[in-house]
Amino acid sequence: MMAHNPALRIDVADLLTHPAARRAVHLEAPVESLAGSSARVPDDEPIVLDLVLERVSDGVVVRGTVRAVWRSTCGVCLTDLEHTLTPEVGELFEPEPVEGDTYPLEGHEIDLEQLVRDVVLLELPLAPTCETTGRDPCTPDVVAEEPPPPDPRWSSARPPGPRPVAGAPRTGAWRRRLARCARTAGQ
Repeated sequence: MMAHNPALRIDVADLLTHPAARRAVHLEAPVESLAGSSARVPDDEPIVLDLVLERVSDGVVVRGTVRAVWRSTCGVCLTDLEHTLTPEVGELFEPEPVEGDTYPLEGHEIDLEQLVRDVVLLELPLAPTCETTGRDPCTPDVVAEEPPPPDPRWSSARPPGPRPVAGAPRTGAWRRRLARCARTAGQ
């Protein structure tokens, strides 16, 4: 079970008593254990929330942006990566939340931690690369290897004459010669 971050709990009693009331909220708080398969938001890195809370008939709507900085390594060149996410949010907090659709309004408080987790974890890249962060695509340092020599046991199956060029289309004549050689080798 995750520990609740008290900095992300907001008292909305003033909004609940005034229909259509609004309030701007700016919060900065770290959230622990925000990590995907490859990228993670460091535990000491604050998540920045710029939100507007609005009273509606069903509860409180939260709209705005969540900003988080993630870190990882490029899956191609292993360079350290750092990038900022700024997803938009627009979610409803209500007294009787619908599982997976809305968030709970607990008395006169809303807890933004689960909203932050859901939004940030969905935005983290699964396999980050330099291109993910807006950099130029990286090219791995690949050394071209010489193909291994052909297996001598297959030499009798090779048609006489020049060998076909790798990647060249194989014509019907070439296939017929290969089949003829295979038949004679099997006798």
